[in-house]
Amino acid sequence: MHRSITGSYLDRYQRLAGGGDGADLLPVTGAQRRFVLVRAMDPTGRPDTVPLFFAFPSGSVDAGRLRDAAEHLAARHPVLRARAGVFRGTPVLRTTSPSVPLEEVRPAPGEGVRDALRRALGAWHPDGPPLRLFLARDTGVRDTGLGDTGLRDADARDAGEAHPAEDVVAVVLDHAACDGQSLARIVADLGEAYLSRLGAADVPADEQAAGLAEYREAVLLQLEAEHRASSPDALAYWGERLRPVGERAPRSGRPLPTGAAELDVAGDPSGVPFATLLDACRSAARVLYGAGHVPPIGYPWGGRPTGASPVVGCFLNTVVFPAGTDEARPAPELTATQWWDDLDRADTPFDEVVHAARTAGSRWSGALDGLLTVDDARRRPALRLGGVTGRETYVDGRPVRAPFAVSVVQGPTLRLRMVWDRAVLDDDLAQDAFAALAGELRAGLPVG
Repeated sequence: MHRSITGSYLDRYQRLAGGGDGADLLPVTGAQRRFVLVRAMDPTGRPDTVPLFFAFPSGSVDAGRLRDAAEHLAARHPVLRARAGVFRGTPVLRTTSPSVPLEEVRPAPGEGVRDALRRALGAWHPDGPPLRLFLARDTGVRDTGLGDTGLRDADARDAGEAHPAEDVVAVVLDHAACDGQSLARIVADLGEAYLSRLGAADVPADEQAAGLAEYREAVLLQLEAEHRASSPDALAYWGERLRPVGERAPRSGRPLPTGAAELDVAGDPSGVPFATLLDACRSAARVLYGAGHVPPIGYPWGGRPTGASPVVGCFLNTVVFPAGTDEARPAPELTATQWWDDLDRADTPFDEVVHAARTAGSRWSGALDGLLTVDDARRRPALRLGGVTGRETYVDGRPVRAPFAVSVVQGPTLRLRMVWDRAVLDDDLAQDAFAALAGELRAGLPVG
């Protein structure tokens, strides 16, 4: 069989797992491998995190009961009690005890609750548990939601306006431990464990062992699929497809709080072709980086491999779209055709794709100039603690890994949102890019 990064990784992992000190080591998917390596190369060692924020009526959240429920999840799902790292040169997960910290966040004088949550998440230590909880008690006094971004929070509270007191719960995960499918299950399981007053001790040892075996089997199946997708033909395709790619934006050493803009787009929330979203991102990139370049835009794609259990983990590959910014706008049909061709090879792991592009002559380092995510919020339940359902909310201003990131949320409406690193991109230029993004999206929507 041909050699590939994934094949070599499988060989190294099998040797580690067969050793006397490798029994607690779990393999990582290509997506997890990317997150571990990106963190290792980051000067600050910061991981990519995925936070969910829920607001509850004041006094309705029992902190101890919530922490016990989270530790019940960590006992059931191996990835939530595993630490990512590099062992003998090989990225792995090492399982530990199911410990989940809960930090009660108290705003400093003059600081709003959302500012305090941003500060707490910014202090995330990369070597801790992959699942952590934060609880902030909002008294309802002068939380503007603006922080120092100068832009309105999704709650759109007016400056100085009083509002009902709330408990804001942040459920935060290392991205190497979860994807979109996992988030839905984590939220549902957390609510069920809270309702039933369960903790880590309520997961028997045999159930933990079975969960560990299921998880290992699912990841090995994923790695086999990724190895098959790293064929010489697939690597040649990606090499040619991404040969002209090169990142345009400088990398920020110390990101500032991000800027943000959003709007609701009229139309069927589920009726937007993905190729239209890619063209919209291309329009934003043209404003940000100028014409005549091919900046790389990444988007997550994938799911559990055939035959695998629906385990909690991260199985989404990052696929790269070469967002050429030539003056001539490509026909929508061309983008769609190219995208479908890309999807035929979407299982090729990101690190294999970068290597193929550089082998073909690209100067691309593997850094991304933009990110695109699509979230169907209709499939994710709201967090329910006891008899109270939380209202999902947002906290702006958190650092973003790329110079700009676009998210499309399919809910009651289609919500388009863009955030940007203000250490890299000017606010006025980013707002112009968002206007171009929204205009392209509206132009590309199906006519009803």
